[in-house]
Parts: sequence; C-alpha cells; structure tokens
Amino acid sequence: MRPSIRLAGLTLVCAAAALAAGCSVDDVEVAEGPTPVRVQDAISGPAMPAIATSGVVSNKDEMRLSFKVAGVIRSIAVEEGAPIKAGQRLAAIDLAEIDAQVEQARLAAGKAQRDLVRGEKLVADRLISQQQLQDLRTQAGVLQSQLQSTEFNRGHAVITAPGDGVVLRKLAQERELVPAGQAVLVVGLRSRGYVVRCSLADREVVRVQLGDPAQVSMDAFPGQTFAASVTEVASAADARTGLFAVEVRLQEPPPRLAGGLVARVELYPESARNEARTYVPIAAVLEGDRDMAAVFVLDGGRVKRRQVRIAFFAPQSVALESGLEPGEKVVTEGAPYLQDGQAVNVLPPRE
Repeated sequence: MRPSIRLAGLTLVCAAAALAAGCSVDDVEVAEGPTPVRVQDAISGPAMPAIATSGVVSNKDEMRLSFKVAGVIRSIAVEEGAPIKAGQRLAAIDLAEIDAQVEQARLAAGKAQRDLVRGEKLVADRLISQQQLQDLRTQAGVLQSQLQSTEFNRGHAVITAPGDGVVLRKLAQERELVPAGQAVLVVGLRSRGYVVRCSLADREVVRVQLGDPAQVSMDAFPGQTFAASVTEVASAADARTGLFAVEVRLQEPPPRLAGGLVARVELYPESARNEARTYVPIAAVLEGDRDMAAVFVLDGGRVKRRQVRIAFFAPQSVALESGLEPGEKVVTEGAPYLQDGQAVNVLPPRE
C-alpha cells in the first residue's frame, strides 16, 4: 500500500475514534471557503431629499383666441388636438352685418369729405364762416376714424393661428352667437416648448429657486426620465389651496408630447446640493433601530461590521448622517449571512 493511502486511512480511523469517544460534531473543525458577496461603492449625494410632487404638462405659451366683434360663428376649421401652422385660418364669423357697417361708414366718410370740399369753396366766396368750415373738417375727420375702426373690426372677424402649435380646447360651435372677446379656441404654441405646472407647500417652496434642476417622469413614457429646470416660482399662495405654483420646463421633451399628461416631478434645490451626505443602496443596510443601522464594509478580503446613522431614505438608497465615507465598499448581496471579520469572495457586479 502506498504511504499516501495509508495516511488517509489513519486519518479516517482517528476521526472515527474521536466520534466514538463522545466528541460532538462542533468539536471537529470543518474547513469552509470565503462567503460569496457583491459590493457597491458608497457615493456622495445631496444633503436633503429631493422634493417630490406631481403636475400637468402644458405648452409654455397658451393663447385664448377670440373675435374682436360680436357675431354668429360662420365656420370653425379645426378640432381639438389638431396641429396648426402660423397664419392658418381657424374660425370666422358671418360678415353680413359687419360688411354693412363698413359700407355705411365708408358712405358717411365720403359724404363728409365732399361737404368739406364744398365748404372750402364757400368760405373762399365768404358764404360761410371759418367756424362752419372748421366744423366740416371735424366731422370729416370723425367719420374717417369711424371708417378705419369698422375696417379694423372686420379684419379681426377671422381668427388666424399666431404660430405653429396645436388646438387645446374648442369652446364654441358653428352658428353660435358669441359676444366680443369671448374665447372660441385655446391653442398651445410650440415656440417656447413644454412645461409642467405643479404646486408646493410653504415649507417646500422656500427651498426652491429659479434654475434648480428637476427630473420629470410620466406614465405615458414608462422607464424614461426627462431633465427639466425651474422657470417660475409663485410669490403668493393660491387662495383656495394654500399652495404655491411652480413651473418647470422640459429641456428636451419627447416626440408626441401632449398637454394634459400627468407628470411626477422631483426637484433638487441648490440649498441641498451645497452640502453632501454619503449614500448607500437600501440592500446594504441591516438591523435598523430608529435612526441607527449597520452595514458590512469590505476591508481587504474580509468584512467589518460598522454602525451608521441614517439621515433619510431616498427612492433606491439611504442617506447617512455619519459612519461611512464616499468611496468605501459596502456589501449589498449576502450581507444578512455575514459576521464581523468574516472572509468573503467578492463576485463581479450583475450585468
């Protein structure tokens, strides 16, 4: 028999003897390999949580279009949601009445001008006074102004698109009598892009400034987030709700974005970005007790258990007040099965 085989047999015999002598299984040392784990770097992030709210997408420029004069709507050439081009004819009122007013003013202005010409000849022959001639000039000027006014009104008896955009709402129908100035169409112009209008409480709005970055997400575009920035902050609260209106503008809106979509908004005030905290994945935090918890930190080929103080929870991570520095590696997979000082085998990140 070879020596190696003899030695192995002796080892088995000794082990059997030890068990027969009453030794427990715990008294026999069993060699175990390092525990497989995955780790991630602790990162630096804002000292305060993002402000989360919701709002509605709308065009930055929304215009309520109406007729200058009252009348019966003869035609409306567009429907809600229809795209429009600058200068496109959108609606018109029946011109029969206003054309009659224009013709009446034109005839009256013509007669006044003829009376003025005759008056100038009569004053030269001293048949009328200078005062009478001045009255004729005044009357001719007034009637000429009335003609210009009626012609101006006729020019605004048709609604044309002020720019490229889309029809948001149609507020009247054909053959409907509308007074002067009543909105007939509401259009959104694309020239200044899209915004999300939302509301904040007083304790939140005091942290927000113009230019603060934001992230916008919508159910209509799942899995996507869009960069935005704060463009307007109300200086007074809404009397009905007590909330402050805030507007954020989308920097690169997606194609086919439509007004009225509900959006979720996260605001990142500069006051929070001036200071930083350490962030770790939620999976790395163990045994939380109020604001205290524990994490396992990679130290060479082993892990060390460390107490940390929690500042707040973010959507996918935890912000720490103390106990860890950015750049340290914390265990995210396998942490519940570890002990302080245990050897580990770091697996590559998941793809």
